[in-house]
Amino acid sequence: MRANAGRVQGLILGLITMIFGCGPMAAEAAEDVKAGRSKGRTEYILAVSWQPGFCETRPSRKECASQTADRFDATHFSLHGLWPLKKSYCGVAADIKARAKKGNWLDLPQLPVAKETADRLLIAMPGAQSGLDRHQWLRSGTCQRGTAQDYFAAQLAFLDQVNASPVGALFAGRLGGTVTEAEVKQAFDAGFGRGAGERVRMRCQKDGDRSVVTGLTIGLAGDVLGGGDLAALIQAAGTTDFKCGSGTVDAAGIQ
Repeated sequence: MRANAGRVQGLILGLITMIFGCGPMAAEAAEDVKAGRSKGRTEYILAVSWQPGFCETRPSRKECASQTADRFDATHFSLHGLWPLKKSYCGVAADIKARAKKGNWLDLPQLPVAKETADRLLIAMPGAQSGLDRHQWLRSGTCQRGTAQDYFAAQLAFLDQVNASPVGALFAGRLGGTVTEAEVKQAFDAGFGRGAGERVRMRCQKDGDRSVVTGLTIGLAGDVLGGGDLAALIQAAGTTDFKCGSGTVDAAGIQ
């Protein structure tokens, strides 16, 4: 089987040479083939928030009114959600779905998760103070295999990997300053492999004369609840447009 794989790879490399010649584009494409990288197709979106920037535009929310400079989400990415594309509210009763869409998420059923997970969500997902965890489970978690425990445990593991990566270090080191598209992409490539930055979007919103970063959306593909490595899930996704060329990494506190 290895011999067959080698022959297939050789044929692909030959086609690349025929199409691109021997220039930089050919070298780049060949590296992708040798490393097993593919363009892929995005199946899920992992959304992480930069909470101080998010709170600039929604200061009245519970999680924003209570934010302090020494809280976890003041210097780390926090969890927003994990969404399967083109699926929502799978098997959710019509009355509960209607309640979820009204936006008063604390009226929704509590999550059937372990106490340790619930406690972690209150730190890693500040929006849980407004019932965001309950909303995300009904809208998106119900469309994936596994339990609510599986769904949120996987997201918390992904969040830990983002915060421990060069991406987390970049943002934590730029409080009050700006980050650019090139810097964020470079950090993703350094942390999750070459090309990872092409599978990310940065979300920004206007705050007066500033453009503040509110979060990132990261394309994934594969078994997201199977304990897989985040880098592999990112590399398997399709590429996307970055959208926000640069933005302020806001510090805690309404400016």
